[in-house]
Amino acid sequence: MRETINWDHKLLGRYAHSDVSHGCYPDTTAFHRGIGSLDLLRALRGSRQAQRALSLAVQLPANRTFGQPRASCSPSVFTTYLERLKREVDTISCHLGAQQRVEQFHLAGGSTPSADQLHGLISHLRQRCNFLDYDEGDYSIDIQLPHSDWATMGRLRELGFNHVSIGVPDIAAVSSAAQAWQDPRKIRSLIDAARTLNYRSVNIDIGYGRAWQTRASFARKVAAIIELQPNRVTVFDYADLPQRYRPLVRLAASGLSDREDRLAMQRQYVEQLSQAGYRYIGMGLFALADDDLAIAQETASLQLNCQGFSQHAGCDHIGLGVAAISQIDGLYVQNSCDLQGYQAQLDRGQLATCRGFRCGPDDCLRGEVIERLICDCSLDIRRIEARFGLLFREYFADAWPALEQMQRDGLLRFDEASIAILPAGRLLVNAVCRLFDRYSGVAPVPSVFKAV
Repeated sequence: MRETINWDHKLLGRYAHSDVSHGCYPDTTAFHRGIGSLDLLRALRGSRQAQRALSLAVQLPANRTFGQPRASCSPSVFTTYLERLKREVDTISCHLGAQQRVEQFHLAGGSTPSADQLHGLISHLRQRCNFLDYDEGDYSIDIQLPHSDWATMGRLRELGFNHVSIGVPDIAAVSSAAQAWQDPRKIRSLIDAARTLNYRSVNIDIGYGRAWQTRASFARKVAAIIELQPNRVTVFDYADLPQRYRPLVRLAASGLSDREDRLAMQRQYVEQLSQAGYRYIGMGLFALADDDLAIAQETASLQLNCQGFSQHAGCDHIGLGVAAISQIDGLYVQNSCDLQGYQAQLDRGQLATCRGFRCGPDDCLRGEVIERLICDCSLDIRRIEARFGLLFREYFADAWPALEQMQRDGLLRFDEASIAILPAGRLLVNAVCRLFDRYSGVAPVPSVFKAV
């Protein structure tokens, strides 16, 4: 059974400042414009020939910030975007094989399409791609609390979604001294709907670290979420917003708690969620013991791609929409992050690819090491050596002194055969990963593999 988290304030103070996010490796900061549409088309051909399964992610544009009325979203802009998105689906699907099953699908973004728009988009995707029958795949969607109700949940279930993530970040200040967050009764209604309609999981996103928050008020907020018993809870720091909440960046930057208060709030949610039976998966995600991701982590079958944790190993990941990222057999490509640029490229009959990255042997090695440390909280060094044909201690010789220091500090335990993240190091696993990150400025860059 997965060990619990031990909170060590001194270790957090010593290592948390170097804790960089490793949603995927390499990070998008390493992407460059030397990768283009032809690279993506060649990768899609290889995927089709190998008949690998697919993970699809559709990105909707973040064209309004949370807390604003629905009317602030321009219908014409959004309708135009959906037209271009369908054009991209048509182009990409021509290079996919009929036998490539879509095992995983995620619809993300800051916009809420109407029922007709969503039905049209999903129908178009199902016509062009090999989606699985009802409930066979993992099909998830991000929804916004102000625009969702029982009818919404019913429509999404009919469209084949079986996982839902409900964003409930704090809304605009109601006074100079207080801040409101969404009424938990509405969250309860959506969770009740999800259970009635047999959704496989419900995730709740909550944020901490705003200047107006107190430790007591945040503890009450976490307790209210725990009482609702969602399958998963994702907690994020307003100082380091996830991509899907980037529209809040100005709001967050205007008033953050100091570092000590944020650490105190972090300790509170870790202890509260752990005591309530939630297991820490990683990257701010907690899940109940019977959740699919918790089971996958327990059985060492958890995977990590540019969308986050997954239980679908071997899938090629295809991103569709503005700023979307595809990950196919060591190749990363990203669409234009500019909405107008994205649409203009598609209007010219081109794919919207603007930059990317091709992993070499060293990148593949480092990516595997980082993924296994994040997903398993351990690393089988012997398996890595056999797979990549190297001596781990020699290849990562410059990391060895730092690993020894981390072992003395109680973050991890390691020897020639394995690395194990200890309970005191669970919240600092990215500090360990940073030692193997070629682009962090910490890890060395060997010129060649050292043969066994």
